[in-house]
Amino acid sequence: MMNRRAFVSGSAAIAAMGPASSALLAEPATESVRDVLERIIGENEKVAGMVAIVVDHSGTRMATYGSSGVPDVAMDGDTVFEVASITKVLTSLLLADMALRGEVSFDDPVTKYLPVTLHECGRPITLLDLATYTSGLPNMPSNLPPDWYAQPNPLGEYTEAKLFEFLASYVPKYAPTTHYEYANLGFGLLGAALARRAQKGYEELLIERVCGPLGLDNTRITLSGQMRQHLAQGHDLNLKAAPLWDMPGMPGAAGVRSSVKDLTMFLKASMGLVRSPLRKSLARLVETRRPTSLDGTDAALGWFITSDKGEEIVWKSGLSGGCNTFMGFSRHTQRGALLLANFLWRPIDSGTINTGMKMIRPEFSPVDFNSLYRPG
Repeated sequence: MMNRRAFVSGSAAIAAMGPASSALLAEPATESVRDVLERIIGENEKVAGMVAIVVDHSGTRMATYGSSGVPDVAMDGDTVFEVASITKVLTSLLLADMALRGEVSFDDPVTKYLPVTLHECGRPITLLDLATYTSGLPNMPSNLPPDWYAQPNPLGEYTEAKLFEFLASYVPKYAPTTHYEYANLGFGLLGAALARRAQKGYEELLIERVCGPLGLDNTRITLSGQMRQHLAQGHDLNLKAAPLWDMPGMPGAAGVRSSVKDLTMFLKASMGLVRSPLRKSLARLVETRRPTSLDGTDAALGWFITSDKGEEIVWKSGLSGGCNTFMGFSRHTQRGALLLANFLWRPIDSGTINTGMKMIRPEFSPVDFNSLYRPG
């Protein structure tokens, strides 16, 4: 979710439809994929593990290696991980769904749904600005403790009230749409605004509008008993057990936990491989694009889209204190990949992104994804 350089330097910072039971195959996707997982995990297989999923028109294949870090919890389709910033795609889907229903407009000023007034630079910040990483707001609020990223549960005490307190005093340096910056704060604010419009909590709204329609029974912020039984133990860069991260003030940025099966169903729905009640809203996420500072990469709604040699890769990654995640798909080949790990590794990005991209298209050369997480 958050600034990856701060994460590395602090060693703990902040990457269907159909029956779930038949959505995944037990056989490895290919030996080469499993070999990659084994190489990444190495001698740490007793505590660290990875699940890799490849989906296309021919079916769904899974490869696993290593351990969940919990006795009697297998690394398989039921395993639950913190998905961190992949939450941003779910929050964007909420926006698209509410816009399709006429409950909000993409061009609505976010202040329309907030109890505070924001300072402006050029014009008001809209819901679409927030969803496309171009609001002009910083990546993280500045009213956090100086060493917040080094704490075991760094945002566990950061409330929505503190978020609004920061926003009331912050004067943007950039007008909306004129500056790209990774946007934990922006998606936290977007989730808060949508929840207030619906007069519900963010998690309640997410379950009603996204998880329910897509059959994502094990995608939640608050862990169910079933999810706890299959929860992987996260590990930091030193392979020490890392606690779950709570985000009461900004759940729309990175607060979700989910199972491998649920994320596979979501990936297939996003790719259009299955019919979904949210297909129009899912398609809307990639229709609007705004430039980023990355060569060949645009920001869509929640997703990033990297273009190369006529190919388009739609992707999102996430990092929590102990989990590393990647989801992406090729719009040309209609091949997708999901990678979930219960540990962090160096180099933090290339392991996730390169492996995921190779699953989608072997010759694809990704850009420097570290630059997505510059200090805000």
